Amino acid sequence: MTDHAVAAPAVTRPRAAASPLGPVALTTLLFGAFLPMLSFFIINVALPAIGSDLHAGSGALQLVVGSYGIANATLLVVGGRLGDGFGRKRLFLVGLTGFTVMSLICAIAPTIGVLLAARVAQGAAAAAMTPQVLASISALLTGEHRARAMAMFGVAGGAAAALGQILGGVLVEANVFGLGWRAVFLVNVPVGLLAIAAGARLLPETRADKAQRVDLVGAALLALTLVLLLLPLTEGRPLGWPLWTWLCLAATVPGVALLGLHQHRSERSGRHPLIPPTVLRLRAMRIGLLLAVAFFTTFGGFMFVFALATQGEAHMSPLEGGLSLLPMAVGFLITSIYGPRLQVRYGAGLILRGWLIQAVGYALLAVVALTLWPHVDPLRLAIPMLVAGFGAGLVMVPLIGVVLSQVPPTQAGLGSGILLTSQQTCLALGAATVGTAYLSLSTTTWDQRGALAAVALAITAISLLMTPVTHQLRSSGRGA
Repeated sequence: MTDHAVAAPAVTRPRAAASPLGPVALTTLLFGAFLPMLSFFIINVALPAIGSDLHAGSGALQLVVGSYGIANATLLVVGGRLGDGFGRKRLFLVGLTGFTVMSLICAIAPTIGVLLAARVAQGAAAAAMTPQVLASISALLTGEHRARAMAMFGVAGGAAAALGQILGGVLVEANVFGLGWRAVFLVNVPVGLLAIAAGARLLPETRADKAQRVDLVGAALLALTLVLLLLPLTEGRPLGWPLWTWLCLAATVPGVALLGLHQHRSERSGRHPLIPPTVLRLRAMRIGLLLAVAFFTTFGGFMFVFALATQGEAHMSPLEGGLSLLPMAVGFLITSIYGPRLQVRYGAGLILRGWLIQAVGYALLAVVALTLWPHVDPLRLAIPMLVAGFGAGLVMVPLIGVVLSQVPPTQAGLGSGILLTSQQTCLALGAATVGTAYLSLSTTTWDQRGALAAVALAITAISLLMTPVTHQLRSSGRGA
């Protein structure tokens, strides 16, 4: 390596600056983005089996998804601040270790209560791990190397989202050693152990020059608000919407107001709030958050709904349900390969094109649902899922990078934390809101065919509505 550095021409000096984070170390670090997202989506296809084995209703199954997202979203910014102060490598390894241990506990959970508690802890561990990925990339890499690593961060999340339910279907169907659904959690354990060993050996330690205090009050208020919103949305329908569900929903309004007031007061007094109002006042951040809310809420909700629909009236096995998502994974793979180059050329225009293509894919899916359901199979769903996956990848992969490229560098770290928090919040919100709407429609107004078509058409409409919003982002390339 020394000989190569001496012989290299001057133009390769930026590569030398990137040497603290080599390919294997970067891959290990990116597991901090891949595993938490994989764990969110791999569970969807296993939900019917979990419900049958642990005698859990639809509300509890929504909480299996939502509880993980709530814990993760609430603590992401806290995890980032702790990493700045105590060391990002240290927090990454602590989070990865906790995530691995909680995955094992999820795999052996004897009751739905134990599973839900372990999922909360698993989400909290992921929140300690994921922020260190972006922070370490920013601290250790520069220029082209940093841009490429940021793109790979988006690719890791997108690939995990697309491949999660496919892998989940394979594992549940294979029923290795009679594990059934438990294998979707157990698969994290050997991967986590390998990543822990590699990370301890290869990752350099970094920390902020000046650590910021953690806004624990803000984190608690955010958690309370999310619970007040998501708990009644998931439990209200199966319980017949008792009074407490409406009181909780009503309480979210003062909860949001109290959180906002605390954040404003913290910033005015010179402290470091969880969600700084000055960052939210940046035009690019406001637009980026709106796009993130629209995309991740609909995407998380659709993945939850699709797993229930394919294993419901369509009578697909978990493997067939997972394979139905293979074309979507192919679409994500294509955008993962070509997305970074296209992002340089088109900037925010790439996201705009993604919304349009995604709208076409979901519209095609609605047509298939209305005309062929329940007589469908992975082949008949292939074209709509491929188009939807290609469009979703063009939105998801470049979203964080495009938004942060328009945020002042001094606020990029806070911006990334807010965007990641909104990502996890909206994935959980999607399972609660879109899932509840689907379950209500499929059991009261329509059958599963009509409910799935309604969800697909709603996502189509939202995608089209987001195109003029995306156009407001300044293009960092040649065309929006």
